[in-house]
Formats: sequence, structure tokens, C-alpha cells
Amino acid sequence: MWSNSNKNKPASADLQRYNGKTSIIAAGALLVGDLRVKGAVQLDGRLQGNLIAEEGLVRVSTGGLVEGEIHAQHVILDGEVTGDVHASEHVELGSGARLRGNLYYGLMEMAMGAQIEGRLYAIREGDAPLELPAPAEVVAE
Repeated sequence: MWSNSNKNKPASADLQRYNGKTSIIAAGALLVGDLRVKGAVQLDGRLQGNLIAEEGLVRVSTGGLVEGEIHAQHVILDGEVTGDVHASEHVELGSGARLRGNLYYGLMEMAMGAQIEGRLYAIREGDAPLELPAPAEVVAE
């Protein structure tokens, strides 16, 4: 669980690793509904819904707000989340991170000042993998 090795730790600059597959929700933007992406997503604005990044990274920047669950391999949190966070490989909580929900993580890094109002659940090798929620059906009217 605790390790000095950086081989599993995505640096904040790892958004570049998803070159061409990075989505950005700008500051001041409000997105209502679930968001599912492949690759990386940076949230500077507000999301009212679940955020699912298949095979990717989610970064909630300072000023960013998610009112729903987050599911991703890697999560970097500097903003606020009201809902559970599922980071199957790594989660990085910056000093401005505010989480009101449970945290499921493979490896966790937490800076002084980060706040969690919920429970911590370490995912260990051999545990059943976390399943992503099924995509919602879109019904045309």
C-alpha cells in the first residue's frame, strides 16, 4: 500500500500521455448527466453526474466539482467530489482535495490539507476488479 516507488504513480503531467484522448471541461462550465470517456479528462468546471474514464485518468482541478461517482484507473483530485471515488490503480489527493464519499483505491498519495469525509477501502491484489457501471440507455423521444 505505501511505497516510495514512482513506477505506478502518474505525475500531473501524465495528461500528456493521453495525447489526443484528453477531454477538458472548462472552468465555468456545467455538465448535467453522466460522462463516459476513453483516455483522460480534466474537470475545471462542474459535473452533476457520474464520471467514468475507461482505461484512463481523471483530474479534478482546483475549483472543479463533481456531484456523483468517479470511476477510473488513476484519479488526481485537487477540487471537490461529493460521491464515491473508485481509483483502481492510483489516487493522488492534493492539498485542496475535498471528498465527501468513500474512496476505493489501489495506491493512495495524500497531501497535507486534503480532506475525506467517508471511508477508505484499499484494493489489494487478488481482489475482484471493480466493475464499471453500465452505460445508460439513450431513449429518443
